[in-house]
Amino acid sequence: MLSDTHAPRFWKGCPPSVAEHLRGADLILHAGDVCTAGVLDELAGFAPVRVVLGNNDGPDVAAWGAPESLELEVDGLRVAMVHDSGQKTGRTRRMARRFPTADLVVFGHSHVPLDAAGDGVRIFNPGSPTDKRRQPTGTLGVLRVARGRLTSAQIVPVTR
Repeated sequence: MLSDTHAPRFWKGCPPSVAEHLRGADLILHAGDVCTAGVLDELAGFAPVRVVLGNNDGPDVAAWGAPESLELEVDGLRVAMVHDSGQKTGRTRRMARRFPTADLVVFGHSHVPLDAAGDGVRIFNPGSPTDKRRQPTGTLGVLRVARGRLTSAQIVPVTR
């Protein structure tokens, strides 16, 4: 799972440390701010991609198939995606109201990795692999799902 790759300014191509985690993936979720659809073509070389529009994404990303929000099932787990989940205060409550049937809400925008639960929903931001801002490393998320359950969720450091 990725977010905020910000190509071509920060993503010049898939970093080898990111590619390591994408090889063998069943599905890649991108929580927006791809910035150019070419990134999605590159990611699709690893696995099917589902993506939502970020505030920096243009018409080419929308044409690739990115809606503003998305709800899907991953092996029985109900997942919702949106780029911007709003301010930190009240985030789980707000996401639970916006996506009442979701087990997991994936988002980006802040570039701050987060795995939290509350108000009946788990929220997950993978951070950014390439535009770490004030974070010590670039990150991505790795989720494992089996029979409708999220069996593990990791935020993985991938770039310095």
